[in-house]
Amino acid sequence: MNNRIDLKFKKLNELNKKALITFVTAGDPNLETSYKVIEKMIAEGIDILEIGIPFSDPLAEGPTIEKASYRALESNTTTDDVFTLVKKIRKDYELPILLMLYVNLIYKYGIDKFMAKCGEAGVDGLIIPDLPIEEVQELKSNAANKNIYIINLVAPTTKDDRLLMIAKESEGFIYCVSSLGVTGERKEITTDLSDFYNRLRGITNLPLALGFGLSNKTQIDGLKGEWNGFIVGSAIVNIIAQYGIDSPSYVGEFIRSLKD
Repeated sequence: MNNRIDLKFKKLNELNKKALITFVTAGDPNLETSYKVIEKMIAEGIDILEIGIPFSDPLAEGPTIEKASYRALESNTTTDDVFTLVKKIRKDYELPILLMLYVNLIYKYGIDKFMAKCGEAGVDGLIIPDLPIEEVQELKSNAANKNIYIINLVAPTTKDDRLLMIAKESEGFIYCVSSLGVTGERKEITTDLSDFYNRLRGITNLPLALGFGLSNKTQIDGLKGEWNGFIVGSAIVNIIAQYGIDSPSYVGEFIRSLKD
């Protein structure tokens, strides 16, 4: 069975286009608003959707997404609520859906049960920032039974031998961290991304998607010659934080500005 992530990147490659991957935290400020925001983003042409499962200690996140998690938890959003949200989206839309979460949530839920729920809901990939590559096999084998990919992250500071190890274990695409530190909007990206790209492209043919800090079209336009996709999260979450239940239309305008 083909994974929707592979199909999406194959189609985009044939059209000589890049993937726009966008992130929201489920339940921020409530599940109804999350669904409306997602509908707007899909209508404006996003290619892949990343949904964060709220967690009380999101280690890789900056203040923006950390606060979004807290708002979602305050609205009593649970992991089961996220699966219900994904099912609702999947009824009408075929774009790839990724869940971003921390590994303790999977262990607490139970690996087999969690992967079964992902399969039932129509999840295509999992991004687990705190999962070491040395421990990926157990989850990867369980996920493979449900045609779900584990999306690995790499950073510009990753050593060559470890980069090779991660690339060999990767599937779907590789999530490339553009800047050191946690997630969050950045006024400029100062990392030598050309060297980072060349190191990765020398060891893998998988699509390479760049995230952490991308917040506007100017940044993306300056990078789009090399990378296969771009991940935008904190900029969207900031709009949701500002406008709350009125945010869907504002998020839609922002996505349109990125796609124009």
